[in-house]
Amino acid sequence: RMDQALLLVRNELPAQGLRLAARSGSCHQCLYQFLAFVPPSNGSLRKPGTAEVVVDTQHPLTLQLNGSVSDTELCKIQYHFGEFGNYSLLVKTLSTSTKTVSCDLVINEGPINSYLPILFAFLVYTGTLTILIVGRLLMKIHAVRNWVYKKLNPRETDRLINSELGSPNTADSISSDLNPHLWSTASRQRLRSLDTFRGLSLIIMVFVNYGGGRYWFFKHDSWNGLTVADLVFPWFVFIMGTSISLSLSSMLRWGSSKQKVLGKILWRSFLLILLGIIVVNPNYCLGPLSWDNLRIPGVLQRLGFTYLVVAALELLFTRAGAESGTLETLCPALQDILPYWPQWIFILMLEAIWLCLTFLLPVPGCPRGYLGPGGIGDFGNYPNCTGGAAGYIDRLLLGEKHIYQHPSSSVIYQTTMPYDPEGILGTINTIFVAFLGLQAGKIILFYKDQHKQIMSRFAIWSIVMGIVSATLTKCSKEDGFIPINKNLWSLSYVTTTSCFAFILLLLMYYLVDVKRLWSGAPFFYPGMNSILVYIGHEVFENYFPFKWKMQDSQSHAEHLTQNLTATTLWVIISYVLYRRRIFWKI
Repeated sequence: RMDQALLLVRNELPAQGLRLAARSGSCHQCLYQFLAFVPPSNGSLRKPGTAEVVVDTQHPLTLQLNGSVSDTELCKIQYHFGEFGNYSLLVKTLSTSTKTVSCDLVINEGPINSYLPILFAFLVYTGTLTILIVGRLLMKIHAVRNWVYKKLNPRETDRLINSELGSPNTADSISSDLNPHLWSTASRQRLRSLDTFRGLSLIIMVFVNYGGGRYWFFKHDSWNGLTVADLVFPWFVFIMGTSISLSLSSMLRWGSSKQKVLGKILWRSFLLILLGIIVVNPNYCLGPLSWDNLRIPGVLQRLGFTYLVVAALELLFTRAGAESGTLETLCPALQDILPYWPQWIFILMLEAIWLCLTFLLPVPGCPRGYLGPGGIGDFGNYPNCTGGAAGYIDRLLLGEKHIYQHPSSSVIYQTTMPYDPEGILGTINTIFVAFLGLQAGKIILFYKDQHKQIMSRFAIWSIVMGIVSATLTKCSKEDGFIPINKNLWSLSYVTTTSCFAFILLLLMYYLVDVKRLWSGAPFFYPGMNSILVYIGHEVFENYFPFKWKMQDSQSHAEHLTQNLTATTLWVIISYVLYRRRIFWKI
């Protein structure tokens, strides 16, 4: 099967059988898992004992062979098997006097290169992009443009080529009857880099949710660590915080009262949470909605609650003159931070609560401050302690049946306890990510049109977050004070993903809004319709043309083709909606 190889163990030892066990390289401090018993050889017939096992190819494996008589370790081999490969492990005695045992791994049939489909897809998308860019450049040549006019409807062609593509300039829905002048004016005032950032995060999220070609690095890490899939949700939360700063500033500047703005915040948060619980979370293919096993946490639920806290915090403590720089501060270098000290105190208090609950809350049957996956991790000492305090709080307050039943740790660490990566305790750090995004928005407002200042502040924040991450993790995956962990939304996970978010936003701001070397396409379009694309891709996930029956379900190439096709379709849909000026706002 996909991500598996066949291993034939040949035992030429006449005296004893072998016990074969394995441990994945991605499983930290895990117990060896028994794979097979290999019988001893038949000395009279000179026939070795054999056993066939299927081994995982996603991560390196450590194979351990113990004798069945004394249970002593005879040999240990570390190897990264290739997909669909055929291997033999030969176990024999080198010297009868010293009883030295050798274990030799032989490749009977070479594995396939399962990463070639990624290369092919990259070349296809790169080629398509190159053709579009060349075509756009050619259309700027007068002679070419005139030739196209003659071949096509001149009036329609002129409208398509010369129209000023823009975007709405308000948080509310824009009706389709705006006149062209107002549309163009609004387009120039909106920062396209923010929508591009949001769209990039969303498209990667859609691709990952659809399966990511079934590659392990497009899946969430089993516990500690960071993959591509682990980056997108905090990035989306980050840019949501940035948008909160800009949209609230705009609404208050145009005369909206705080009571009216608060009403909009409450209504939008309520809709997000409701959509998450009723529309996105349930699998109606399994039957009607039932409270008995309804998952309460979720992506939209966390987004809704985070939006409520951060937006209300910004609305409550916003001060006139802070964004324009007219307020005097003791330290000019911190003039975009100090005016918002009440907000920072509130966020730091939330982080103190997270630290206290995570490391001081007593969890029955678990060591205090436990951050591990449970299961076979930590040598199997705490099998029911998945997530430590975070998991315990969710199971206590929400109930085991109302949280996620198949966490990413269940495969590698063989955990049996339900655990929700969008649980209660992790929401505190999600608020912190959104607040850092809010800070990015304040920088944009405070240093309006001062591009060097904005980019330098983004760079400084990225460096600060990087230093904090390096300190918390000790630059190690497993041995830091607080490892990077998406399931827990650990503090180091927040600072690391925010570090990358500031860098990415800096690059996009420079390319899209400062130098205008890139329009933001194609990510700009789904970024303008993010709620519709997210909910749509969840609701229609199992429907054609987003999914179809495969000829070979054990092929990375077919899965990658299907997942990329579905993701591309959502980009096309968002582009069509953009051209028709249809935007679904909550």
